[in-house]
Amino acid sequence: MSKQSPIPSHRFDRMFRLGKLASGMAGSALQAGAKKMLSGERPAASDMLLTPANAHRISNQLSEMRGAVMKIGQLLSMEAGDILPKELTDILSNLRDSAHSMPHSDLHAVLVEAWGENWQDLFTSFDEQPFAAASIGQVHEAIDSSGRHLAIKVQYPGIKKSIDSDVDNVASLLRWFKLLPPQLDIQPLLDAAKQQLHDEADYQLEAKYLETYRERIGDDDIFRVPEVIHALCRKNVLAMSFIEGESIEVVVEQHPELRNQLATRIIDLSLKEFLNWGMVQTDPNFANFRYNARDNTIGLLDFGALRIHDIGRSQSFTELLRAAMQQDLEKTVNAACAVGYINKDDPFNYRMAIADLIQTAAEPAIHEGDYNFGNSSLSQRLSDKLLTLRSQKDFQRIPPADVIFLHRKLAGIYLLCANINAHVDVRTKIHDIFNLPPEPVSAVI
Repeated sequence: MSKQSPIPSHRFDRMFRLGKLASGMAGSALQAGAKKMLSGERPAASDMLLTPANAHRISNQLSEMRGAVMKIGQLLSMEAGDILPKELTDILSNLRDSAHSMPHSDLHAVLVEAWGENWQDLFTSFDEQPFAAASIGQVHEAIDSSGRHLAIKVQYPGIKKSIDSDVDNVASLLRWFKLLPPQLDIQPLLDAAKQQLHDEADYQLEAKYLETYRERIGDDDIFRVPEVIHALCRKNVLAMSFIEGESIEVVVEQHPELRNQLATRIIDLSLKEFLNWGMVQTDPNFANFRYNARDNTIGLLDFGALRIHDIGRSQSFTELLRAAMQQDLEKTVNAACAVGYINKDDPFNYRMAIADLIQTAAEPAIHEGDYNFGNSSLSQRLSDKLLTLRSQKDFQRIPPADVIFLHRKLAGIYLLCANINAHVDVRTKIHDIFNLPPEPVSAVI
């Protein structure tokens, strides 16, 4: 059961809370530093700041505030994880599912605004305890008066107005405590976080994305996508059909053949999203894949994080993937320039290091036959290479925003396959995808 706490909705209230967090961290750091110095140690600034007490302060305050402060934490832990202190990365990465839910009084106020004073007459049952709570809103299970089983996503009050100031304030906090390398330019990441959050807070846009994705899936035998219930949708409420199932991790208990089949289909879908459809659901949180053991189907949830890419962008990534699979270093460098990982005037050793990193990341696609995700050390090897690269002062660079969200998707799918111990012939699946003609999503959005 999630914790309940009021959402601070006014800009100055949210700024005050971050200021209070900063002063609490500073006081704790001074105390920790004094103790270490009395014992003869000379602690580093990050060691004094990222104490267990401060870790609890950061996690608890950001979880209470929800919104952009949680999202920017998640994105920083994902893309700057090899630059930030490990203690801070651990704190930020744990924010993904730790949001508090809003008090019932706040929930009622939102629903009265959306549906009127007698909103409860629309339902035969409405569970006021959410079954999911995240950075922008929380989701409730309900049965409407016609007997339909629904999932109702309710946006936290005031959260949309706080996005830009929250992102700027969190960035200032990180810079003030010198938790980011001074040469690291995170402004593109901050801009991407703002845009992504504004999109996620636009429930009408999410409804359109959901319907478009549902059309793409069609009558698939494996995947299920919720149906939008337009009569109940409002600017801050998104009503959908309820998808039965458990979090995808339970698939590990199934027969290996079924496990591998489901993982293959998930990889196939992820490749089609970017290489053919030009639309990618960029939040591969395990909770967004709901496995139904009764009919061996997978429900797909949360399309607020869906991003649209033009065909030219997809083609650039296709060329990069082809070059990496061919293990052609020169083609990989050229394709990496087109995508934006490197510039043509970057030092030779930097370009070669990035090309090597890309070819390492493409290991499942290069491998002949079934790739054993559960027994792979790829994640650790990539982390080691990134750590070595980013330890060099001139090589600390964050990729373009759309690449960051693609990384998020790919890393999540890799982790999912590793957790369910899947064996998948990724190379063959990619060759199948390459043979399909592109279908621009702009024609239907």
